[in-house]
Amino acid sequence: MATRIILVRHGESTFNTQRRVQGHCDDSVLTETGRIAARQVGGALEDIPIHTAYTSPLRRAKATAELILSVLQQQAPLTPSSLLLEVNLPAWEKLTFQEIEARFPDKYRLWKTRPQDLRMAISTPEGDIEHYPVPALYDQAAQFWRSVLPHHDGETILVVGHSGINRALMQTAMGLKPEHYSRFYSSNCGISILNITGGLTGTVQLESLNVVSHLGAAYPPVRAGHIGPRILLVRHGETDWNRDQRFQGQIDIPLNDTGRQQAAQCADFLKSAQIDRAVSSSMSRPKETAEIILKSHVGVPLSTMDELREIGHGLWEGQLEPDIEQGYPGLLQQWKDAPETVQMPDGETLQQVWDRAIAAWNTIIASAQPGEVILVVAHDAVNKSLLCHLAGLGPEHFWTFKQGNGAVSVIDYPHGADGSPLFQSINITTFFGTGILDQTAAGAL
Repeated sequence: MATRIILVRHGESTFNTQRRVQGHCDDSVLTETGRIAARQVGGALEDIPIHTAYTSPLRRAKATAELILSVLQQQAPLTPSSLLLEVNLPAWEKLTFQEIEARFPDKYRLWKTRPQDLRMAISTPEGDIEHYPVPALYDQAAQFWRSVLPHHDGETILVVGHSGINRALMQTAMGLKPEHYSRFYSSNCGISILNITGGLTGTVQLESLNVVSHLGAAYPPVRAGHIGPRILLVRHGETDWNRDQRFQGQIDIPLNDTGRQQAAQCADFLKSAQIDRAVSSSMSRPKETAEIILKSHVGVPLSTMDELREIGHGLWEGQLEPDIEQGYPGLLQQWKDAPETVQMPDGETLQQVWDRAIAAWNTIIASAQPGEVILVVAHDAVNKSLLCHLAGLGPEHFWTFKQGNGAVSVIDYPHGADGSPLFQSINITTFFGTGILDQTAAGAL
C-alpha cells in the first residue's frame, strides 16, 4: 500500500523577514504571520486522518508542526528528527544574503548557479573537513526515508521541515540528483504531497507540489530578479471517457459537463492572473478548456499545436482495461510498470510523445518574451512527459507526476528562457473545492 507523505515547510520566520541564512542556526523563530499560516495549514488538512508526524527539531519547524496538529485536534504523535535539519551552511549562518554576496562573491555565485558544487569547511575536534552542503543534504534525506518509510506502510504522515531539506526529500524519492536542487521551490507553509509504495526502490508519485491556496494566494508570485517567462500548464477538463476509465488517446472526445465546470472553476482561479497568450493542443477537449479559461482574459490570443496532442494509443483507444488485457495479455501491466518499453498497437511509443511534446515546449519557450506569462493546455501524457523532462527525469519515470483534470502547474524561467526551469507549483486542484487532495477522475489517458 502507498504511504502518503504531506510535506510542509515551516512558517515565515524572523530570519526569513530579515533575509538571513538560517541553516542549522536555531535563533530564528516564527513570526505572527508564520504562526497564522501554520494554523491555515491545519485547516487545509482537517479532513485527512494523520497517523504520525515528524519535524525538524529547530524551533521554527517544531512550532509549525505543533500549531498544525493543534488545529487538527488529532492524537498523532510528533517526533523530532535530526534528519530533517535544514541544509548546513556553517560559514553563512546568521548573515544576510546581501552580506554573503559582498563577502563571498564567487561562492555566492556558485550557490545560485551550481549549488551542488559549493563547498565550505566544517570544524571538528580532528580539524577542519571539506563539506559539500547540498550532496550531504541529499544523503540525509535518503537516510530519513530509509529510517521512516518501513514503519508507515499504507499510512498518512505529516513531515514538517525547511526549504532545502524538503526539496531534497522530494527529489531523492523521485530519483533526482543534487544537480537538480534548484528546480523545485518551497514556500513558507506550502503543502506538497508524495505517494510512495515500496520505499525508495518502489514507485513514487508527486501528487502536488507547493500548494499555497490555503494561504490566500493562487500560487507563488514571481521571485525578485525574475527575468524569464512563466508558464501556466493546465490539463484539460474531464471527459466521459476519463470518468469511465476508457482509453481515449487521439480520439477527439469532448469535455463533459463536469469538465466544462472544471474549466470554468479554473478560469475563476486564474481570472486575476497575468496571461499574455495561450497555446493549446489542437484537440477539442484542451482547446475548449483554454477557451473557457480565456473568457476571463478577453483579447488574449489562442493558438494550437498538433505536437501537443495526446498519446496515440492505437488499437487501445475506446477500450477499457479488461478489454485491453483480454486482447493483449500482459501488455497493460507492462505499460504500468515500464511504460518506456511499450509500443502501443498501431499507436505511439512514449519516446515519440516525449520528443514531440518537448519540441513543442522548446518552440514556445524560444518565442517567449521576458516576463511573458503563457497558458499552455494539453493532456495527461503530454503534461507528464513535459514535467519529467523539465525536472531532469527520463521516460521510465513517466508515472512520477500526477496530472488531474483541469489542474494547474506553474513553471518559471527565473534566469531567462535559456536558463533552467523552476517548478513553483504542480497539480493545483484546490479550486475545485474538494480539499488539498486531487479528487479528479482517475481515468485512462
